[in-house]
Amino acid sequence: MKDEENADKTEDQNKESGNIAKQSKGKLLLKLFFTMLKIGLFTFGGGYAMLALLENEFVSKKQWIEKEEFTNMVAIAESTPGPIAINSSTYIGYKVAGFWGSLCATVAVCIPSFIIVYLISLFFDAFLSLTYVAYAFKGIQVCVVYMIISSGFKMLKTLKKKPLDIILLVATIVVMVTFSVFAVDFSAVFYILIGGAVGLFVYFIGAIRQRERGKKQ
Repeated sequence: MKDEENADKTEDQNKESGNIAKQSKGKLLLKLFFTMLKIGLFTFGGGYAMLALLENEFVSKKQWIEKEEFTNMVAIAESTPGPIAINSSTYIGYKVAGFWGSLCATVAVCIPSFIIVYLISLFFDAFLSLTYVAYAFKGIQVCVVYMIISSGFKMLKTLKKKPLDIILLVATIVVMVTFSVFAVDFSAVFYILIGGAVGLFVYFIGAIRQRERGKKQ
């Protein structure tokens, strides 16, 4: 089973590398820039809503990143300083085209927000007083909720169905719902750090047991 999984991973990685290697550096950076610009322009609701668009573009369509790596990227982007959207874009850019790719992706994803927010700030009060703008944002909020849930379900499908993963998932959901009901302020970063600590603990326990078995044999 493990050999088959490793073979599938190697095949996916070769496929990724092939898709990226076929394009020239300049063309690749240009494609990366306009893709990130498009994502930055049409993302409403913050970084979590952007994850669905990033996965669709870079995992499903372009196949520059495999699903498992995307899931790991989200965990890293969430647990490191800075907005998850920018961290994810920087990671993807570096994965695709190195340093210049990370710079290109980060700048591109920030440009639309910067320009739109700057323009709105020039006539902020008048903008908020427009009735149709308020209704438009209500509709956008519904779409944002769907995009976040959709991204979550896609990541859940890629999760390995091991006992530890299922226990951590259920425990996290229960704690999040409980804290939300009782209005307890608990940062999402702590869920990731605690999950990582539990994973390391289980790994080290397993490694110690294997050593003990090896000594006995």
